[in-house]
Amino acid sequence: MVLPFLSLYIEELGNYSDAYVQTWSGWVFGVTFVSAFLCSPIWGKIGDKYGRKKILILSASGLALSVLLMGFVTSVWQLFLLRLFMGVFTGFIPMSQALISTQTPKNIAGQVLGSLQTGSITGSLMGPMLGGWIADSIGYATTFQYVSITVALSALIVYFGIHEQRIEKEGDDEKASYRSKEVLAHILKHPVLLMVMVVSLFVQIAHFSIQPILSLFVGELHGLENLALFSGIAFSAAGLGNLMMARQWGKIADRIGYIKILVVLLFMAGIVYLPAAFVTNIWQLVALRFLLGVSIGGIIPVRTAYIRQEAPVAMQGEVLGYNTSIRFLGNIIGPSMGGMIAGFYGFSMVFFVTSGLLIFSGALMFVTMNKKHASPKQVPSY
Repeated sequence: MVLPFLSLYIEELGNYSDAYVQTWSGWVFGVTFVSAFLCSPIWGKIGDKYGRKKILILSASGLALSVLLMGFVTSVWQLFLLRLFMGVFTGFIPMSQALISTQTPKNIAGQVLGSLQTGSITGSLMGPMLGGWIADSIGYATTFQYVSITVALSALIVYFGIHEQRIEKEGDDEKASYRSKEVLAHILKHPVLLMVMVVSLFVQIAHFSIQPILSLFVGELHGLENLALFSGIAFSAAGLGNLMMARQWGKIADRIGYIKILVVLLFMAGIVYLPAAFVTNIWQLVALRFLLGVSIGGIIPVRTAYIRQEAPVAMQGEVLGYNTSIRFLGNIIGPSMGGMIAGFYGFSMVFFVTSGLLIFSGALMFVTMNKKHASPKQVPSY
């Protein structure tokens, strides 16, 4: 609800130049993920030990408080510090993925996690449009206060509505708990799993490089009239494509293979991003954002389902925590990089860089997949 007008909110806090707003939009957007990057593995490990439901309640409560306080800021620095504090509790959706993945049989993990993704994307679809409309009606600061109420409701829903069934291990060869050293060793011994995490970094850098400046780009294409609303539409278009295909991609990946589908989706996303550099009106951008959502929508459930397949249940929270931490690192780099590129070279260059990064990620994943399939053939039989 607040992402479409975050940069517009910064403009309202003072008389700043365009370059200043673009650069600080990147920093304010990305700083949340600095603390999230540090905290995600810790929350994952605690969730493995004490249960993920408690972490979800704590996360939603902390998010609600930080978003509420953002409605009262009077300077960019105050907003910056609150976004930093918010990052400690960011990770509600990744933790819910960890909770649901441990409750789900491996052979249908993609489909089930795709259904979960459909839920979060429905929020991504409705949120920007609703937030843009409310912001145009009652102002940016008040909208933050309304958003905090919806996040607080999430904590209550989890507390009263979810029963977590604890599963400590799924086989006799698994342990009931793992040290962090053992978890890291498991990741390093599985090259494809390690590459999935590296690609997660590149995908987040690419996807989030445009997020903080999208409303400014919409303003350049469409003008200032109802800017928050049209920014919300541009954000939500990707959510609609995501909503339509996330569960389907998960279902297809359950049948064909998670890594094969991940490679296809990475190339698709890279190809779709490129034409956005040449759009001349808002509706061309909206159409491309929809196609981007179709491809990006499958990446999260597919890679989470792959981790579900490769990691023992007692370490899945921590493994997903490391993956989330790496994603948050991408969320730090992406907005800052996108803001600086836009400030120095213009919006079009951000799309060129993003497209290249996604295609490069697809190529890396493809090479790693083929090496895994080829390696047994290189071992002589006696």
